[in-house]
Amino acid sequence: MRILAIETSCDETAIAILTGEGDNLKLEKSVVRSQIDLHETYGGVVPEVAAREHLQLMMPLLHRDVAHNGEGIDTIAVTAGPGLAPALRVGVETAKALAWAWQKPLVPVCHLEGHIYAPWLSGQAPEFPALALVVSGGHTELVLMTDHGKFERLGETLDDAAGEAFDKVAKMLGLGYPGGPKVAQLAIDGDAKAFDFPRAMLDSDNFVFSFAGLKTSVLYTLRKHEDQLNEYKFRADIAASFQEAVVDVLVQKTMKAVEKVKPASVILAGGVAANVALRDRLKQTCEQMEVPLFVPEFQYSMDNAAMIAVAGYYRALNGHTVEPAELQVNPNLDIV
Repeated sequence: MRILAIETSCDETAIAILTGEGDNLKLEKSVVRSQIDLHETYGGVVPEVAAREHLQLMMPLLHRDVAHNGEGIDTIAVTAGPGLAPALRVGVETAKALAWAWQKPLVPVCHLEGHIYAPWLSGQAPEFPALALVVSGGHTELVLMTDHGKFERLGETLDDAAGEAFDKVAKMLGLGYPGGPKVAQLAIDGDAKAFDFPRAMLDSDNFVFSFAGLKTSVLYTLRKHEDQLNEYKFRADIAASFQEAVVDVLVQKTMKAVEKVKPASVILAGGVAANVALRDRLKQTCEQMEVPLFVPEFQYSMDNAAMIAVAGYYRALNGHTVEPAELQVNPNLDIV
């Protein structure tokens, strides 16, 4: 099966072509056009601006990289949610039009499911059951994947997602957008033990996360030390201590879940999976617990259509197709 995938859930316009036969996957093409420079001016993603940029980029990408009559394409997959409604609509309406014009099956994909499937692009598939730590700007949750397309949520954040907390702390430090990578970069020069920020719900016997208190603690600390805000070392210590608190919670909660559900493998997924401190700590801890860890390559940690292609491929194998006229965007689409 040769599948064309489209991803426009936020501020990346992406298409990919993937061929699959059984569990053998070959990524033929993956193109991502980021809008970071465009939205940096606003300090964050503006949905209507993102949608207009998707409209300008989508057809040129398809004309350049896909045969005009869909020749060689067997199935079309598209991110149907979650995400920004105006942005999602560009990708979904494009996919619907192509599916209708080319008479190809159409597969809607949950964006989070795509992130979980990103490690498959490395050529080594995690064994089931697989425990996925999904960490992004909008989501922080632990999901048990028992088979292709079968998910059970074990726990999620009660308030801010980890990625959202990174972005808000970045704004507090005046780092701009995108916040997560800038906080991580600044943290390299800081002392992770300089400030003892709270680790909410770390000792609870569930898999629920909370980062609102941590974010507030950083705010109060910055207010208390206003006279040091322009000192690079102080700001780096704040970033490093904040990042350490987030990583501590994410890793320890994941390991508690490992102890309880005894998965055959662990997956790190979502945009925050690109955070080196989190990747390294989770790898070290999984090695100690003798459970294999699967982490996507850096280019597939961020939003891309290749991961949507993998998820769409397995959904298509299971017959999860829809009529084009029936598909609507769902900004709150859930994985379970």
